[in-house]
Amino acid sequence: MKIKVPLFSKKVITKWLEIIAIISTIPSLFFISVEMPQNLQILYAVITTLVLIILYVTIWICANLKRKTILTINNSNIIIKFGDLFDQDGLKVISFNEYFDTKVDNKIIAESSLNGIYLSNNFNRNQIKKLDQEIANDTHLKSRENGINNGRTNGKKVRYKLGSVFLNGDFLLVAFSRFNDENMAELTLKEYVQSMISFWDEVNRIYAGRSVSIPLMGCGITRYKDVDDIQPQELLKIIVWTFRISRIKFKHPATASIIIHDSLFDQINLYEL
Repeated sequence: MKIKVPLFSKKVITKWLEIIAIISTIPSLFFISVEMPQNLQILYAVITTLVLIILYVTIWICANLKRKTILTINNSNIIIKFGDLFDQDGLKVISFNEYFDTKVDNKIIAESSLNGIYLSNNFNRNQIKKLDQEIANDTHLKSRENGINNGRTNGKKVRYKLGSVFLNGDFLLVAFSRFNDENMAELTLKEYVQSMISFWDEVNRIYAGRSVSIPLMGCGITRYKDVDDIQPQELLKIIVWTFRISRIKFKHPATASIIIHDSLFDQINLYEL
């Protein structure tokens, strides 16, 4: 087990003290009315100390093993948990590049990426052509076009504004990364924040009372031009923060969920949130 939560974390101590305050009420009332012999008082003190230590260690271990947390933001519940995005109910978000490329060739789209898995598992060649046509003809996406790159020799040429969303069945396809001349995904941190804000606005337009599950967007192959190293925990905080300042409100039973792949378990501290 990797230690993500320090042994003497303020949150762990606070939780420990809260539990002690609750469970100590009954013994306190009992000993007010009952006098305990001296030898039993010593035994009681030893047992109590051991119980409190065990309780503290248990809280600390559970904090390090935490796999799910629920935050209440804007009167909506946002669930953050580890799991498989494709196993979730409702709408599921898949990140694309700014061209909505669909060519899985390990040059434009990697087979092992969430994007590549989605395309490979759900579309044959003819279905990919149909998807490309639907994206190109979508009225809303036409209003989100951001120029044409005629010099691009591999992949599509029409760019879309970052954060633009195309609804395809139970999936929300979102343009979320820029592609440089070497077809490498890149963003600035400012663009990441702006993309997330725009994304939430798009979700607000589309979701129609359905639950929405999103991956830890921008984690993995995306490169950040203005920072040397950004950790998954920091990206998670940005996603939560942009949800907080967005206008979207999920009303019961609809929820927003951030689904984190198990491979990132050692890098994400849900207890901190």
